[in-house]
Amino acid sequence: MASQQDLDFTYTTIDKIFRLSLGQTGDYSGAMYNGDFSLTLEQAQAQKHKFIADSLRIKAGSNVLDMGCGWGPFLTYSKKRGADCRGVTLSKGQADACRANGLNVEVKDCRTITPADYGTFDAVTCIGGMEHFCSIEQYQAGQQDQVYADFFKNLYELLPARGRFYMQTMVFGKNMIPLDEISLQAPKDSDSYALALMIAQFPGSWLPYGVEQVIRNAQPFFRLISQSSGRLDYIETIGQWRERFRAFNLKKYALYLSLLPKLITNKPFQDLIAVFRVSPNRVCFQRETMEHYRLVFEKV
Repeated sequence: MASQQDLDFTYTTIDKIFRLSLGQTGDYSGAMYNGDFSLTLEQAQAQKHKFIADSLRIKAGSNVLDMGCGWGPFLTYSKKRGADCRGVTLSKGQADACRANGLNVEVKDCRTITPADYGTFDAVTCIGGMEHFCSIEQYQAGQQDQVYADFFKNLYELLPARGRFYMQTMVFGKNMIPLDEISLQAPKDSDSYALALMIAQFPGSWLPYGVEQVIRNAQPFFRLISQSSGRLDYIETIGQWRERFRAFNLKKYALYLSLLPKLITNKPFQDLIAVFRVSPNRVCFQRETMEHYRLVFEKV
């Protein structure tokens, strides 16, 4: 799995920039437009949060765990429903920001949580977390299925009978290319280069091969309630994010300038900065080397 250092590289680096661009508890995962791209980003994210909470039957008094909670947008929404919410993340910057905003969040690997830690939960979410569960090295060693199967086995113990779990995740799509063809030295307009930038942006992470791999590894423990593609919604979401990140704010642009020393001396950071010039996620979604799915599971 991506280590805490890997995820801090991605998420803690942009912590303050993110919050100045998208708000203190902004959502850094695909929104839900359902084809209506006249919605604002905030409206589409709120529509997603309602869909998740309704699908998981979250109500006042529900005990909810948000795995990989980011800056706490779904925790914030669930609290407004009266739920008792807890979040975990491996990014120290995200955890600090969540706690400063009154959210119950710890730095913890969500895959290792057992009932001995916090008890059990009425509902569990993992919005984008599975994208970081398997490393390239584990994929190359043939361990990817086992990584996901172990996660679902552990998750099973955290929920009561018929307890529900929501996840959304990027997966590799129908036009995915072999790993050995992915390179930062490839032409800038190629799938090879876009996928290499994805690896630079999210070190230590390798995606599932299609939604089928996720569902197959969940089946011994969960039945699938619903699935839907969020690929087109994510393309729109990324476009909205890029406008927000580029919008002028004196504090934000001072933070951009503060990153210049790293840009000059740190090669991995130079690769990360390239993401601000072109969104590899968006390119990969457009070319269908990547897909995105929302899944609702129920414990069997």
